[in-house]
This record gives sequence, C-alpha cells and structure tokens, in this order.
Amino acid sequence: MEDLSIREILEQVARGQIRIPAFQRGFVWDSDRVAYLMDSIYKKYPFGALLFWRTKNMLKYDRKLGPFVLPHPKEDYPVDYVLDGQQRITSIFGVFQTEIERPDDPNWLPIFYDLEAEQTVQDSQFVALKPEAVDPDRHFPMSTLFSTAGYRGATKNFDDKTIERIDQMQAIFKEVKIPLQLSRTEDKATVAIIFERVNRQGVELDTLQLLSAWTWSEDFQLHEEFSDLADELQPFGFQEVGVDTNLLLRCCSAILTHDASPQALMDLNGATVREKFDQVTNGVKYAVDYIRRHFHAEKLSNLPFSTLLVPLSVLFAVSGNKEASITDKQRERVNNWFWRASLSRRYSSAVLRNLNTDIDEMVNLRDGKPSKLGDFSFDIDSEFFTRNSFGMANVNTKTFILMLAGLKPRSFISGSPVDLAKTLKESNRTEFHHMMPRAYLRESSQTKNYDESCLANFCFLSRTDNRKIGGDKPSVYRSKMPNEINEIKASSLFDDLLFKDDYEPFIVARANALVEYAMKLCGINKTAVDVAVAPVVYPATDDPFVATPGDISQEILPEDDTQGG
Repeated sequence: MEDLSIREILEQVARGQIRIPAFQRGFVWDSDRVAYLMDSIYKKYPFGALLFWRTKNMLKYDRKLGPFVLPHPKEDYPVDYVLDGQQRITSIFGVFQTEIERPDDPNWLPIFYDLEAEQTVQDSQFVALKPEAVDPDRHFPMSTLFSTAGYRGATKNFDDKTIERIDQMQAIFKEVKIPLQLSRTEDKATVAIIFERVNRQGVELDTLQLLSAWTWSEDFQLHEEFSDLADELQPFGFQEVGVDTNLLLRCCSAILTHDASPQALMDLNGATVREKFDQVTNGVKYAVDYIRRHFHAEKLSNLPFSTLLVPLSVLFAVSGNKEASITDKQRERVNNWFWRASLSRRYSSAVLRNLNTDIDEMVNLRDGKPSKLGDFSFDIDSEFFTRNSFGMANVNTKTFILMLAGLKPRSFISGSPVDLAKTLKESNRTEFHHMMPRAYLRESSQTKNYDESCLANFCFLSRTDNRKIGGDKPSVYRSKMPNEINEIKASSLFDDLLFKDDYEPFIVARANALVEYAMKLCGINKTAVDVAVAPVVYPATDDPFVATPGDISQEILPEDDTQGG
C-alpha cells in the first residue's frame, strides 16, 4: 500500500506513467458525479483506494483517460495501469490538470466551488456548470487549485475573508492522500485474474470485457478481433455480426466449448481462446457465406433469429488453412433444420437450452455421427400464413420472405427476376405488396374472415409494378401481365384462382400451397402426422462440398439450386 497526492496523480498522468489498459471499460461518470467526488474529498469522506499494476513493459493498446489523449511515457519510467479507480483518476485529472488541452466536449463540464452553497453534510459544495451559468462572484474554478498563476488570478477580486475560506479549501485538496494498492508483476494472466475479481466486487463488467481481460495479451485484443471481423464482413452486408458482441460471444463459446453461454468461455484458459480463435472467425465467416447462398439472406437482420448463426458456425469451424467440407446429405439436414427452427420459432423461448441441443447435434453431424439435428415436433398449418400479418421486423414475416426468396420470384409486369440482393439488403418494404389490393378488398368488403395484410396475400412486388397495378382487382390487372405467366405464378406460389377476384378461396388455396412448400423445405412428408424424423447418419465422405479458409468472397460453397431447400 502507498499513498498518492493529487499533485502526484497530475504529474504522473501528464508524463504518461498512469495509463488505462484496453480491457478497461470507458469513462462513464457524468459531471455531477465528478462534482460529488470533489465534495467527498473536501469533506474527507472515504472514496476508495486505487489499484495499479506496475510493469516495465508498455502494452501495445490502451485507452484514453476519459476524453484526454495521454502522452507516451519516457523510457526510464515504469508504467502504472489502472485496474481499479479509473473513474476517480479520470475525474481528478480532468478537474485539476492544466498540462493537456481540454477537449471541447459538452458532457465534460468544469467543476466550481460554490461559495454560496449551504454547508451541510449532505449537500454538495461543488457544481458542474456550463460557461453561461458561471457567476464569478460565487463560483470558484477548481481548475486553478494546482496552478500558482491561475490561483492568484482567480482569487484577486475576492475579499480577505473569502480568500481565507478558499485557501482552506485548497489546502484540503493539496494535502489529501489517496490510498493506492500496487501490484508489481510481469505475469499478464495474474493481472487478468486480479482485474476480474476486483470488478466482481463492484459493478460487474459485461462478458466481453471480462473475456477481454481473461484472454488479453499484447498481440491479441478481443475487441480488435471483433472489429476486424466486422470489417471483413462489411462488403457482404453482414457487418452487423461483427458489432453484435453477444452473438459473437455465443459463437465463440459454441465453437470452443459446445456450450452457447458466453460464461462457459470463462472456464477456459485464456491462451486456449487465443490459440483457437481462428476457428471462431472461420466458423462465423463460412456460416455467413452459407446463409447468403442457401437462404438468400443479405444481412443479419434478414434472419428470423440471429442465433441461427451459432450452430452453423460450429459446423464450419476449422483452424488455420484447413478445409471445411459438407456433403449433399449433410447440407439437406442442415437446410431442413434451418427451416424447422425458423417456422417453429425455436429460439423465441428456452433459447440457451435449444441452442445447446442444436449445437450438440450439429457437432455429431459434422463428425459423421448419428445426428438428431432438427428432430423436434411442431405444427405447420395454413394459419401460419392466414393469421400472421405482414411486418418486416417480425420473425414470421422474415421466415416468409426468405421462403419466397428461395423461389426466385419474378416481376408481375415484366416477368424478369426480382433483384433479391437489393430488396433484402435494404429491407425495402416497398418491394412487397398485396396480391389482392387493399382498395379493392375494402371496396368489395371481403375481409370478414381473413385480414387484408395476412402473409398469404403478400408477394415480392416492386413499387413500380404496384403503381401500374394500382388498386385494380386481379382480373383487371391480369391484362397488364405477360400472356404466358406460368413462371410468374410458380415463383410466387399462386394459380389462376387469384384472377377470379374472390378473396377467401384465393387465400385458402395460397396458404395451402405455402404449407406444402414449407413442408418441402423442412423435409417433411405431406402425410406425416408428426414432423419429427428419425435420426440419420450422414457419412462424411459422400460427395463433399469444400470450404477453404480465406476471403469470404471466394466461391467457397456451391450455389444451391434447389429453391431454398
């Protein structure tokens, strides 16, 4: 244990000796809390000890001290990294320092000693003020306390009694000693353990911060790895994956421990996480590529559940430059599982339990063992498409959209293929419209049993096509479509019943067609009473498709021409 004066803190920070390691959380105190810390120091209330780690070797990465960019330390000085007390150190330095230019930050306000504040044990004598709120006869700037010239100038207009009071206040801050516990070690694993245990006693860190501390080395920064992955996925629309830390932590945990809870990672040695992290990045990249190619998703938010990525990343997790292979039969099982999980809303409840079950079965499938992946019961009936309304953000609509995307829909007017990549990447609501227009349905009063915006009444339909169709009933807008429309009908799953202008028979027929298609995607026999299927062993040597580590843009997986299934 040692003691530090405020002046010593200012000097050591200003010369770059006191620093914030990259695995620390950022500065989170607001200006009012900083003012309360000043009041606690002034009134000699306990405000906690500091914990530093002293080392001769400077880390490659560290944080700013709040809004302040720190200078590099001199070579002959040791470096003290703050393990506990960052908020207090940053507050003290920000209030009193005059060495580093103060940033223009509206959230970082100067602190003043309020000469007219009621002097009680409860109320603060210090306030954070914007420049326009400062009364120079009432508010004394704390930034001058350790600057001789600044202090002299700030006190010159006060009377002797007030100056004496300010001098007494200054003396308290100059004389205060802040307790410091110093850990001297070059063992980074020990530092990570100390950091974790200290933070468990106070405000808990989130899992990413704890894992960052646990796995940290000078050559491995988990935040940086996640950021690099986001950059790599950005050109393909999946940068959301790289910034969704909870999802990535689930993928890490699933790949390395076969347990989707990020907490399971904490039981691993940090070196193990670092050494095997290439499996994580490969697994995530190949899973993203598989989703894009086989399910036509153009970004993470197109998926009914982002957690679908987790078991898939386990399937493709390979290390280094090894090849990840998948057979036709394995692919069929994986695709059936994807649609079953989506249509059954599998990850809307009991998420961790269901994820861990699917991860175990995905591992079995990958390793050529008997697998029950997707072997769970649920119902597929027409009400899914007649009772659920279309809404771009909800799970059922996302599933429905990806189903239709697998049919490679065509424009109603021109008959040309719909630009799925643009529509799905932009999540463009204007590219989906009612097959029987709302205006016609309302005019003809046909929505007694089925809502006009149920899924079964929607298809891919561009804004341009919709304008040409207008509010006309189908028998009228049929004349604007090509003479031969079999491909259009097949690509949107409807028949000539649409053009009879009778809403209820059309909805019933299309909903049934969608059910039949959904069952095909799920690999379910139409006569099956229960959708559960017997486990199947897929040998790992049958007609393998190969994924090779490298740029995700490479043709690492074959195109799936089986209409999404």
